[in-house]
Amino acid sequence: MTERPEPWQPGSGPAVAGKRYAPATQRNRDAIADVLREVLPSSGLILEVASGSGEHAVHFAAAFPKLDWQPTDPDPAALASIAAWRAEANLPNLRPPIQLDASAGWPIAQADAILCINMIHISPWEATLGLLKGAGAALPPGGLLYLYGPYTSDGVETAPSNLAFDASLKSRDPHWGLRAVEDVIAAAKAEGLAFEKRIEMPANNLSLLFRRRT
Repeated sequence: MTERPEPWQPGSGPAVAGKRYAPATQRNRDAIADVLREVLPSSGLILEVASGSGEHAVHFAAAFPKLDWQPTDPDPAALASIAAWRAEANLPNLRPPIQLDASAGWPIAQADAILCINMIHISPWEATLGLLKGAGAALPPGGLLYLYGPYTSDGVETAPSNLAFDASLKSRDPHWGLRAVEDVIAAAKAEGLAFEKRIEMPANNLSLLFRRRT
């Protein structure tokens, strides 16, 4: 089954006591955790940009108890959902969510690694540029930026399901849509982030790994 990593929308799932549910999270969280297990630092602060419902933050904080997890989102309703999931999970290494707009000034100056899952295709390109600029400033030398989601790539046939998803996104907002891997790599390079690895993921998604240059 092809994953549809769309943002939560009213009517797409139950919302109880402020909690949102993103069905794609259940399908991709373990595959993402398998990658993170190999690349995250052994300790430190992990900043998640665009945490959405908060389900990933809870899952990863539980999976990596020696790391401190900082969820963020620009949307007040998403922040409420993250807070509700956090209160239920009661994990000591999961920090309260804070508001962060990737394209604006960041309230966090430093992080040992940064994650961004399923944001780039459902936001304007300016948000991606802001994410890369913020990561370039906040990460230490060698620090990881991990991106996950659907992309296009030069010389690689795009899956029909991803083409349909791209058309659906652009019909909702012309500033949204699947980005080319090569464009993201070029923009990251301009912010001092070196492309390290591309990993094929289930349901026609990719993990893209970058490191802050020394």
